[in-house]
Amino acid sequence: MNTYNLQGSGLGFRRDIMSDLAESPPANVDFMEVAPENWINVGGRFGKQFSSFTDRYPFVFHGLSLSIGGPTPIDVELVKNIKQLMKDHQVEVYTEHLTYCSDDGHLYDLMPIPFTEEAVHYVADRIRQVQDILERPIAMENASYYAAPHQEMSEIDFINEVIKEADCQLLLDVNNIYVNSINHQYDPVEFLKALPGKRIVYGHIAGHYDEADDLKVDTHGADVKPDVWKLLEIAYQEFGVFPTLLERDFNFPPLAELLLEVEQIRKIQKSFNSEDVAVHG
Repeated sequence: MNTYNLQGSGLGFRRDIMSDLAESPPANVDFMEVAPENWINVGGRFGKQFSSFTDRYPFVFHGLSLSIGGPTPIDVELVKNIKQLMKDHQVEVYTEHLTYCSDDGHLYDLMPIPFTEEAVHYVADRIRQVQDILERPIAMENASYYAAPHQEMSEIDFINEVIKEADCQLLLDVNNIYVNSINHQYDPVEFLKALPGKRIVYGHIAGHYDEADDLKVDTHGADVKPDVWKLLEIAYQEFGVFPTLLERDFNFPPLAELLLEVEQIRKIQKSFNSEDVAVHG
């Protein structure tokens, strides 16, 4: 479970809300998440502003370009740059998607890795390579996907075997479990409970688009759905309360509205913490 300086509820960090956050620092945001690729070698005014936030809040880095399941060699220079950025801003946690996004060029999407035994060994070896460079464990996120090419094992078995073989950690995305459970017709609670809870560093919760009753699209562009909130409660019940971050990537409401959902995370967490006190205190 999380042993880092993370707790409570988090929010994704964007340049367009820096001024609002600086003027009125939200009391219900305990940590922030940012894509490190967007801040490598950024200096000047933006660099100073970013440093002012990393001095104030614990930050986590959630990468977009590692392409851990890709066919081309790991971008060692990128990993070294991320390592330096983590050192510069005292960031302890680096996470990525259990997907790939590049071949000869960048695909600008997160593509599913085939659920095969061969892919388990291949991906685990690449994760270990990144961890060796960073000199710390990384956390892989269970990803949403819409096709499963060359599937020889279940999604849950693939995730669990990769994490075990790589000896890495887990970024638990609750919305992705729900979306995949509808699109690929499995029980989201059964899937959730089969994950390695002791490996969870923190969690994601987000909104999705209802394309049809049997097709959900992981957009991060809408409010969190009631069924996803419920699944988060089940996750806390199963694994204990873990730090949880609200993802929103486009179709942004005013910051005050975003913070209402962050507050909802806190309310759920507090309800479970209160229960723990009542039972164990």
